[in-house]
Order: sequence, then C-alpha cells, then structure tokens
Amino acid sequence: MLTRRQFVLAPLLLSACGGRDEPKTRPLFAADTHPDEYPTVQALHAIDRLLNERTNGEMRVRIYAGGQMGAEKDTLEITVFGGLDLNRVNLAPLNSIVPETIVLALPFLFRSIAHARAAFDGAVGRKILDAMSAQGLHGLCYYDSGARSFYNTKRPIRTPDDMKGLKLRVQNSDIYVAMVSALGANPTPIPYGEVYQALVQGVVDGAENNWPSYESARHFEAAQHYSLTRHVMAPEVLVASERRWDRMTTEELDYLQGAAYDSVPIMRKIWDARVDAARARLIASGVQVVEEVDGPAFAELMLPVWDQFLSDPNIRALADEIVALEVTDE
Repeated sequence: MLTRRQFVLAPLLLSACGGRDEPKTRPLFAADTHPDEYPTVQALHAIDRLLNERTNGEMRVRIYAGGQMGAEKDTLEITVFGGLDLNRVNLAPLNSIVPETIVLALPFLFRSIAHARAAFDGAVGRKILDAMSAQGLHGLCYYDSGARSFYNTKRPIRTPDDMKGLKLRVQNSDIYVAMVSALGANPTPIPYGEVYQALVQGVVDGAENNWPSYESARHFEAAQHYSLTRHVMAPEVLVASERRWDRMTTEELDYLQGAAYDSVPIMRKIWDARVDAARARLIASGVQVVEEVDGPAFAELMLPVWDQFLSDPNIRALADEIVALEVTDE
C-alpha cells in the first residue's frame, strides 16, 4: 500500500521523467518543510500570485508545505532529480555540497540585519547562488532566517567565559560544532524536534536559534536565559531544479526569477513582524534577556574557525567581500 508521501511523490517523479514533451500547463511543484503559515511558505504563495497575475494564469505554483515531501535532505535530492521544481531549504544542508554557501554561515560575519540583507541582495550573494548550478540547482533568492542567539537553563551568557562547560544543542553541521567548541561549550547535534524534551530532561543545557523559533518550539519554557549574541544570520534559500530550469523559455525564466526577487520584501515584512511579536510575548512571559554581550570577545575566538572553513582562497575572497560591504542604514 502506498504511503501518503509516496502517493504525493508519484506524479512529481513521473513529471520529472517527462522530458520536453511534458505539458507546459502543469504548475511548478514547490516544497517547504515549514508549516503553511510560516513566512517562507507565504513567500511561495506570493510567487504563485505574482506568476498568475503576470502570465494570465499560464504559470502557477503548487505548494507542498509542512514536510509533505520529507526532510530537507530528501527534498534536495528530489529537486536535483527534477521531481520538484522549487524548494525552500535551510543553508545547512547545502554546506556539504556547495562549499561557497559556508561563507553565509560563518559566525559573527554580519554586523547587523541590514548588513546581512545587503550581502544577500548584492553581487556576492548572487555569486553564491550561481555556484549551486554545479549541483543541479539554480539559486533564485534568499529568505531571512533571523539572527541566532544562545539560550540556556543555567545562567546569563555575557562573555565567552559564561559558555564554558555548557552542553548546547547545535544543528548537524560542522561549522556549528566548531563554533560552539571554540567558545568552550560542548556541542551536541540533536534533531530540532527533539530539543524541547532534551532541555526539559537536562540532556542539554541550552541551544541557539532566532526569536520566533525559540518561542514556537516552546524552548523558553525550559531555558529562560536568552543572550543576544546574534552569532549567525545565515539565510534560507529558494532553489529551482536545473532540469526544470533548462526546459523553460527565456520569458518563463524571467517571470520566475522576477517573482522570486519580488517575494523577498514580502517575506521580510512578514518575518520582521513575527520577530517583533515573538520577542514581545517572550519578554512578557518572563524570559531573561541579556542585551549586553561582549561581541568582540566572541568574534575573536572565531578566527580559527574562519581559518578552518576558508582554506580555499576563492571562498575566503567571498567572505572578505562581505566584510568590506558598506551599509548606510546599519
């Protein structure tokens, strides 16, 4: 008997095998592991609306949200194969296959949200998106994932010394493991869905994430100390399958790329409102927010981490380009 996921996947995979005889009228298939109300999924809905308006209904997007297509590792494979046309993914699963993406995950790379957005929207961001073509993906645009900060059950974190001995959950990513180790804490990779229970049971002392995730996952119920380290501002990415991209006309490509770009400010408006609302609710609930942290002391300990992951001169040049960016509204 077919599982629900196999049932949903069947027409997508059949269409991937259709070649150039595939009907042009079929919608673009898009996946996002976030639930439908999440800002990135709302951005996909915006792309659908924009394409519908600009092409008189000839181009549409069918969205599979909430993990219907599996975890992001699965959806990336399906996208490369051509079963999915569009895919919103976190930067972390791309780090191992597109080395250039590691730059955007460097700890303490960005001075502010404005600095990060200038990098995402500028020439250096486009270079990193273009590097994805070697892996069968076409990078369309970046979506905000906010500033990540540390939170824990034990004590406020103001300096790197406050990190020592803490057991902190991290993503299953080499750069996150290296970052937390360099700060004197013990990195513990745990799936996101298991973090709440790990905090409650004392398996880990803390974790790191943005305001909305800290709230929606209820981690604040167990870990009340939230320190605004803002150590990583890595974005999420919208990619297209090169197999689908190569079968589209120049006009269709322009419509799709244009709609993707135009969805970014829509997503950011929703995201910024979500961040503000989450922060206000968390402070009202009694979360202890540490506003003042010794940023330079944290950043100094990241220099060996940068050296470890920027051994390729071409990739280091991308990081240097971002550092040199001048942003007027920081």
